[in-house]
Amino acid sequence: MPTKPVSIASKSDDRRAAIIERLADHVLAHGLTASSLRPLAKAAATSDRMLLYYFKDKNEIVAATLECISARMVVLMGPRTARTPQPFAALRAQLAAIVRDPVFWPYMRVWLETASRAAHGDPLFRTVGESIGRGFLAWGAAQLDSPDETMRARDAAQLLVMTEGLVLLTALGLDDVCEAAL
Repeated sequence: MPTKPVSIASKSDDRRAAIIERLADHVLAHGLTASSLRPLAKAAATSDRMLLYYFKDKNEIVAATLECISARMVVLMGPRTARTPQPFAALRAQLAAIVRDPVFWPYMRVWLETASRAAHGDPLFRTVGESIGRGFLAWGAAQLDSPDETMRARDAAQLLVMTEGLVLLTALGLDDVCEAAL
């Protein structure tokens, strides 16, 4: 039986996807500060020139890597996502546990680095960070059992603000403050 020929484009796309997965592993393990072009290329098991063959520039590499990391976190959150909308207090407790769980902490560290770079005026991190933040806001809104859309939007915003505060204070070693707030 003849096999279907594999196009060069699909091989290139597959290779690019595999590179992004390895880059995501590297960034989750070592952070964004350890992600100059050469260490990224090494993590991807390729040269820096070949890395730039698959991506237009370093910004595209970082954006694709952060998108991959975000997608992985969504998958990790899947089993913890309620099958039916939840009251605000229940979802708040659930999210507090998720963002402080050691399994999720590498993702939270990358999020903090993204926020820090955005705060320093880096347009790439501002754009990517806003996109991820708005995605989380929409995720929260979809999980909430609020009486109307206005309340749902407000509750989702409160969840986002609370979650970000927990992540920041946990990173600063203020776990006792987080516990007191919950």
